[in-house]
Amino acid sequence: MTVRCDAIVAEESTWAVHGRHFALLVLTGLASDSELPYTVELNAEQAWPPGTEAGHAVWPRNVIRTQPSKELPTRRTRIAFGSCYRAGDLSPGVSRELGADSLVALSRFMTSIDRSEWPDVLCLLGDQVYADNGPESLAAHLSREDDGQLHAVDFGQYAVLYEAAWAQPDVRWLLSTVPTCMILDDHDLRDDWNTSLAWRREAAGNPNWKRIVEGALSSYFVYQHLGNLSPAQLAEDAVFDVLRNAHDDTGREDYLREFALDADQQPEQARWSFVRDFGRARLVMVDTRCSRVLAETGRRLLDNHEWRWVREQVLESDAPHILIGTSLPVLMLPGIHQLEGWNEAVCAGSWGRRWAHAGERIRRALDLEHWGAFRASFLDMVTLIRDVAAKPKPPHTVTWLSGDVHSSYIASGTLDELAHSRMAITQLTMSPFRNPLPKAVRQAKKLLGARTVASAFRWLAHRAKVDDTGLDWTIPHGPWFRNGVMTLDLTDSSAVAHVDHAIIADDGCHRLHRTATVTLGHDHCTG
Repeated sequence: MTVRCDAIVAEESTWAVHGRHFALLVLTGLASDSELPYTVELNAEQAWPPGTEAGHAVWPRNVIRTQPSKELPTRRTRIAFGSCYRAGDLSPGVSRELGADSLVALSRFMTSIDRSEWPDVLCLLGDQVYADNGPESLAAHLSREDDGQLHAVDFGQYAVLYEAAWAQPDVRWLLSTVPTCMILDDHDLRDDWNTSLAWRREAAGNPNWKRIVEGALSSYFVYQHLGNLSPAQLAEDAVFDVLRNAHDDTGREDYLREFALDADQQPEQARWSFVRDFGRARLVMVDTRCSRVLAETGRRLLDNHEWRWVREQVLESDAPHILIGTSLPVLMLPGIHQLEGWNEAVCAGSWGRRWAHAGERIRRALDLEHWGAFRASFLDMVTLIRDVAAKPKPPHTVTWLSGDVHSSYIASGTLDELAHSRMAITQLTMSPFRNPLPKAVRQAKKLLGARTVASAFRWLAHRAKVDDTGLDWTIPHGPWFRNGVMTLDLTDSSAVAHVDHAIIADDGCHRLHRTATVTLGHDHCTG
């Protein structure tokens, strides 16, 4: 395979995994702060971009947009993000079920604006595929299990889901032009993955569990994680080295299966978290699924090894904007946060054994698995934010970018002892790209956002000996429940969030509609 870009040529042989061929090409020496068209050739024939005869001339040329050098003034940085994407075509029937496609709408929006307004990166914050609820259109390629849903249980079936999600022409062009950062969440493997020790034991009883883990994590490494790594990290990655240089496909596949099982059973053997710098922002993307500690008396979203790494990446940066990408929101609707604190305490036995069993059923039924449901990790995060604020020159903003909850909102936080700090503490949550909640669930979430409900659950949490955390927040914007995408617009001294939701226009096109524009750190909203 060959890539040609601005007189730079990179060539790489493909490598095969379970009958599919892959290549990852690294280009060096590109001019900084540039927009460079490129082509991809396979066996000396152009494979991308497709020719006009294929009906793809509607899009601008795909380009590589390089970062400015450190010596040049830093331009504005735009980071688009969201999560939860169920693959499906744009037919009226599918659109009635799944709503407008936000990634398609973003792609088409980009064709109508100046290239200088395009996102610099697109963060996919989990549930890039739904491995436990595949579309009926793929029934011939997936496994139907006892729950009646279509499931992926090996690498080939996961590959089918990725290809269905990313081969849609608008999405394919989007991914060919906007760099991506990705992190996994539960549906990339199975719903409620690692919610609790009881869930883990039950999952291990599934006769297909080993195949599911092998397929999920090996395909995640190939389809998602490799693209998160810098050229220097790729050069040092042992798994990538084996994929490129193994003598035969069987040896490559066996190695990848063993790696996937080790990553699940010994999380310290693999790190899915990563760090990227964009302009004047540092993005620390945090894996909150694989390195969990699930014992009821010591639960953590991240084990000590992983959390030390996160702290180091955040505290060592002097960037004016610190972004922490985590599929699960840190600041939930206050009622849900208090409910999660109560539930974790009850499951650990604060109200006795009978309530502990009931608490586990409630935990799974209501998906109580966010940072508030892992109290020790939430307190670790509060301490980290306090330490960031105490730096001699703290950043202008600390912002969590999250998805998962199938709603979008903006939360504004304050530390009790630093109520007048100029550092803005914000939770930006955008979900779903395409997978809306049923109407009844939307109403329940709105109820849980009410101040009186939050106060009631706080009282309940105190009865279970759950103390306050020293971090308070409100939800001044949202929640909204339509499919959408959010964009964070950053300069040295300002951060503005644009909330766009997807609609199907009268002409049948999937478009973005601006819902709100919010300046972080100020009580200001337009839209």
